Amino acid sequence: MFGNLIRKTVWEMVGESGPPVKFLTPKGDRGLFGPDSVVWIIHADFITMMIGGISSLILQALHPQALAGIWDHSSFREDLKGRLSRTAYFIAATTYGPTDMANQVIDRVNHIHSKISGSDEFGKPYSATDPHLLAWVHLTETRSFMCAYEHHRKNNMTINEKNKYFFEMKTLGERMGAINLPSTYDSTENAIKNYIPELYYGDRAKSIIHLLENFPGNMTTKPFINLISRASFMNLPDWVYPLINRARPTYFERLTLQKSIGMMAIPVRKALKDGVAAHSIRRVYG
Repeated sequence: MFGNLIRKTVWEMVGESGPPVKFLTPKGDRGLFGPDSVVWIIHADFITMMIGGISSLILQALHPQALAGIWDHSSFREDLKGRLSRTAYFIAATTYGPTDMANQVIDRVNHIHSKISGSDEFGKPYSATDPHLLAWVHLTETRSFMCAYEHHRKNNMTINEKNKYFFEMKTLGERMGAINLPSTYDSTENAIKNYIPELYYGDRAKSIIHLLENFPGNMTTKPFINLISRASFMNLPDWVYPLINRARPTYFERLTLQKSIGMMAIPVRKALKDGVAAHSIRRVYG
């Protein structure tokens, strides 16, 4: 019964209404990455993907032009859960979906981006098809997913495993319009730091980050969401904390939170063991 409650809660959070049976066909289709990829391993863990997803949104909110596209053309502020559920579906479809499903969601998002442009809060023009902004989104997402997985799932990944993840994800970033993306763990960190002079913690960014820190939820989901939100802030690079006027988390704060996430994750992972990744493996191998 408890497992069913967890599954229903997660489905509600990501906008699904039941088991992901759409990932079972067509038989033998490996999708864009396949089950032998590092992407399949990392993206299979719902807990760390939630943590990484929210921390990447925090980082993205610090770039005025990247934020302007969301501010002007998205229902993010009014429908945070809807926005996150659409993002979760995009990640699931491009990671685990059959080839046609993955291509369709990529084409749909690229088409939407082609219609988004305007001026940021400083009057500087932006376009959602700008490779520089698309690279920022890609870099912050991949860095955040990897770090969350390292901290809360497997902290002994080899450098080759880490580098393979960024190499694999580079192909998806390029499909979305980014160019000259790094393909290793260290080069991704360095590429992110190159954006620091462009970042700004103004009123818009503050309102988005406040929203992410106070994610709406009911009595059932609120404790889970609060813990995920705290972990997302601790998943940020150290250089971010002075920028957003927060103290850098101490070793003991990180350790306490890591233990709490670890305890909470046990029943969640057990309840979700037959999720999208498991369905997709059955599609590939029969």
